[in-house]
Amino acid sequence: MAVGMGDSEIFKSRIDNRQYRRIVLPNSLEALLISDPDTDKSAASMDVSVGSFAEPDGLEGLAHYLEHMLFYASEKYPVEDSYSKYITEHGGSTNAFTAEEHTNYYFDINTEYLEEGLDRFAQFFINPLMSPDATTREIKAVDSENQKNLLSDVWRMNQLQKHLSSKKHPYHRFRTGNWDTLEVKPKEKGLDIRLELIRFYEENYSANIMHLVVYAKENLDEIQTLVERKFRDIRNIGRNYLHFPGEPCSSEHLQIIVKAVPIKEGHTLGIIWPVTPEIRHYKEGPSRFLSHLIGHEGEGSLFFTLKKMGWAISLSAGELGWSSDYSFFSITIELTDAGHEHHEDIIGLLFKYIHLLKRSGAAKWIFDELVAICEMGFHYQDKVPPINYAMGIASKMQIYPPEDWVVQSSLPFKFVPSTIEMLVNQLKPDSVRIFWESKSFEGCTDSVEPWYGTKYSVQKIRPCTIQQWTEKAPEEDLHLPIPNIFIPTDLTLKQVSDKVHNPSLLRKSPFSRLWYKPDTMFFMPKAFVKIDFNCPLTNQSPEAAVLTDIFTKLLLDYLNEYAYYAQVAGLHCGVQCSDCGFQVTVLGYNHKMQSLLETVIDKIKHFEVKVDRFLVIKETVKKKYDNLKFQQPYQQAMYHCSLILDEKAWPWNEEHEVLPHLEAEDLLNFKGHMFSRTFLECFISGNIEPVKAEVMVQHIEDVLFQDPQSICKPLFPSQHLTNRIVKLERGAKYCFPVQGLNSSDENSALLYYIQGHQDDIKLNVKLQMFVLIAKQPAFHQLRSIEQLGYITVLMQRTYSGVRGLQFIIQSTVMDPAHLDARVESFLKMFESNLFEITDSDFKRNVNALIEMKLEKHKNLREESSFYWREIADGTLKFSRREDEVAALRDLTKEELFDFFNCFVKVDSQKRKTLSVQVYGGLHSGEYKVAVTADSDQPRILQISDVCSFRRSRPLYASFRGVHGLLKL
Repeated sequence: MAVGMGDSEIFKSRIDNRQYRRIVLPNSLEALLISDPDTDKSAASMDVSVGSFAEPDGLEGLAHYLEHMLFYASEKYPVEDSYSKYITEHGGSTNAFTAEEHTNYYFDINTEYLEEGLDRFAQFFINPLMSPDATTREIKAVDSENQKNLLSDVWRMNQLQKHLSSKKHPYHRFRTGNWDTLEVKPKEKGLDIRLELIRFYEENYSANIMHLVVYAKENLDEIQTLVERKFRDIRNIGRNYLHFPGEPCSSEHLQIIVKAVPIKEGHTLGIIWPVTPEIRHYKEGPSRFLSHLIGHEGEGSLFFTLKKMGWAISLSAGELGWSSDYSFFSITIELTDAGHEHHEDIIGLLFKYIHLLKRSGAAKWIFDELVAICEMGFHYQDKVPPINYAMGIASKMQIYPPEDWVVQSSLPFKFVPSTIEMLVNQLKPDSVRIFWESKSFEGCTDSVEPWYGTKYSVQKIRPCTIQQWTEKAPEEDLHLPIPNIFIPTDLTLKQVSDKVHNPSLLRKSPFSRLWYKPDTMFFMPKAFVKIDFNCPLTNQSPEAAVLTDIFTKLLLDYLNEYAYYAQVAGLHCGVQCSDCGFQVTVLGYNHKMQSLLETVIDKIKHFEVKVDRFLVIKETVKKKYDNLKFQQPYQQAMYHCSLILDEKAWPWNEEHEVLPHLEAEDLLNFKGHMFSRTFLECFISGNIEPVKAEVMVQHIEDVLFQDPQSICKPLFPSQHLTNRIVKLERGAKYCFPVQGLNSSDENSALLYYIQGHQDDIKLNVKLQMFVLIAKQPAFHQLRSIEQLGYITVLMQRTYSGVRGLQFIIQSTVMDPAHLDARVESFLKMFESNLFEITDSDFKRNVNALIEMKLEKHKNLREESSFYWREIADGTLKFSRREDEVAALRDLTKEELFDFFNCFVKVDSQKRKTLSVQVYGGLHSGEYKVAVTADSDQPRILQISDVCSFRRSRPLYASFRGVHGLLKL
């Protein structure tokens, strides 16, 4: 029975029909119960107010290691990995993370299985088992997780900032842990790491410093009964909340400029100040106010000025790394090569803008505008999956009072100029920390960060030096933003006469086709617009592909200072390349949407190539190609797999090769060529009436096709192209060994792909059933038991309507050929488990998959993306989920077994397999053997040349025809 109830009502948005209740159990566990009768997933999240800051000295990563270990087993459920298996088999997922001051565990599950899911989850905090065998194995998993981060600039710079702080403050620590900190050093000290792990758990995990969120379909009384029963046995040892007063940075760590060598090409300036945490003034929102202005991108802003000078690619500003005891305000500027040479001017301009903010004071009209945007964003926020919602609330429950657990800091409403001015005054030269990253510093540094090996040097920078930079900085017209015209004032919902369940073809012409679906589920003043420009000439050569990429980036670049206001007001615009051209997407509040879309179309029609901006975009594209070699090996494997299968993919090195020779004039000529033949595939959904949708598309046609100065002509029937992929040969296994692009990356990777079938409802559900049943056993065997690598996944993969499955493993333990053998060994071992499945277990898995399919879309973006995929693939199965549910209800075990024997079984004559093997630095010797070895098995074929292989294989037919209904 609860011994405490919140006497204050929990604040929620106007359209939120969920019910909330705060309870406190007799053991002092504080919980928020959320009842949502409409949900088809239940979820829970437990936040423990103990993180890496609580670790004993010399045992770095112990809190993170404990987080891993709690997943294994408990006294009540002693079978290893049975918790994760239960969650997965019942349509759910589970994860956790360890932060500095708290650790969060969370899961979701199909609604009717919540009770047992909660019972298993609660055992994490009641009686976990930490067997000696499991503790040793999981250290390897922690080490593997750390290995994947070693060449990540984000992780490296984060740790460098920690390293350059006071050793007396726990902020200084390395918190991930690795083999050295959890195995080697403890043994050297005579410590038993398992005993240390148990001691850490017993001394820190206490109910009185835990916060629980349970999100369920049942009413609040039923949820409360469930929570009380499952979590009352968590012990309360009266652990006090840990606080770490004092600043992480002493005077020696301020007034510094740090030059650091990153892994990737590019230059970045990070300007950071220790500041008063906003959590102390969250209803006043000083950091939100300041980040809104410093991070603004409209005319007169700092970024607009730096972009105009050709010095910056992006800029972001805001609070980071905060707790109730300390915080940092950070401004991150991605620099061009020219900007790198003008870092003094850039820092000077930043301080000029800060001086402008000091002179201007806290403008109430800007605060009021920000409040209006925040209120609209909160009250009309999209629903998110329950697992995300629960985790987001639980992780902040200790920070906020109960009445604000849901709203948190989303709604600043107290205008207190002195609080804003206090924060502005803290952004001063005598407390600044400047982190400057560039490969150009290679060979010019004198220190190495110990955990990630980042090379760096530190110089003191006097406030008078920054004052000189400020005085010398260019005289630019820096000013505050103008009032935002995109804030919607009409939030009325359009009348929908009929319950429309699927999109319909509302309009078609020689120039376009319009699919339309009104909002009949979310009842929000929002809409979704997708305009797919099918321009066949965009991908006819590597040069064309690169120029199309530059075109889309330049278009967004030109739109930015105008569209940024729309983005701030909740109306987002995106432009990206597609298989056969490019796409424009507009999503958000519908009131001002047409105005934004018309501006985008006008910019397309009157597109001009400004040489200075072309050169900046070309530079960013070049760095993108230069940095491909620093992708994780598993990402490289995914790229190679796509390149092998996709008939239209150009190798990145060919695109990289042509890029230096492309000039502004080439893009200007290409633009006319690109639009010479065009067809528009359009999808509009949400709070827009059908007549308005037709008007929007008609306007686009009028501007681009019908105007006397039109730039587009319709496609010929023969030009309606679509993406098609290679059909692998039955009974054959293709191997593609390739060396990792970065020799310093010790990780290797395997992508083991089994190609299935072209979209077919019955075959789809068989594949999905197999993946559902096999993915957790695969993870447990290959990752937990064999410890091949932290990244170990079995999942479905769909290429242009062709279904298949893939294993992905990234590892330093084995080379890819051996990983391949372990995958096949698992499939042989799992075969007997599959065939021994009981009728009840089979039925349970079928029901779990049915419930997953019947799960409602959470928001308009999610629903629209589902329907757009059907349109883009040409399958047009808008009732796919219902059709697949019907097929599942008829599915038998024997049909699943036949499917496995035909398409998945290792020695099947119908099986089609592709093994992409990326060899990392540790396995370079094995790579030399792999590329020279001849297989003694005739059905194992090595791919030596990707393009020749693609040309030699037939392609799957396309579902997309001239009218989207005929097969090519």
